[in-house]
Amino acid sequence: MDALNDDDEETLFVGTAEAEHVEMYLKAIWHIKERGEDVKISTIAKMLNVRQPSVVQMLKKLNSKNLVNYNKAGVKLTEDGERIGASMMRNSRLLEVLMDSALKVEIDEEMVCGIEHHMNKQFTDALCVMLKHPRKCPHDHEIPMGECCKSV
Repeated sequence: MDALNDDDEETLFVGTAEAEHVEMYLKAIWHIKERGEDVKISTIAKMLNVRQPSVVQMLKKLNSKNLVNYNKAGVKLTEDGERIGASMMRNSRLLEVLMDSALKVEIDEEMVCGIEHHMNKQFTDALCVMLKHPRKCPHDHEIPMGECCKSV
């Protein structure tokens, strides 16, 4: 039997940095929009601690993937971009509630950022149910509702 398929072996996954990078940009744009601010290249660059030319390059890529509408008028999330951005914010804010309220540990933003990209809908909804569908994170920001919240 191949060791990689052996049930006793641990499987390690290497997430794609590209996908996580895309998600971080969408989350940043979503968050800026949530604050009621105009989505500017300089704001995204500052939030993600990257240079403005990198932001422009990524916005062009996101535009070609139909995740944002990027043109001289500005940056706007498409329906798909909005869905991914909201999902990432939901993941991170639920993890913050888990750390703060349930586990009673200090919120570790770096850990949250590492985990949020690997959460699937089933896990996120189960976490939300376990935490009794919190509406706000410990930083007093709204937590986007999931399917599981609609039946409550």
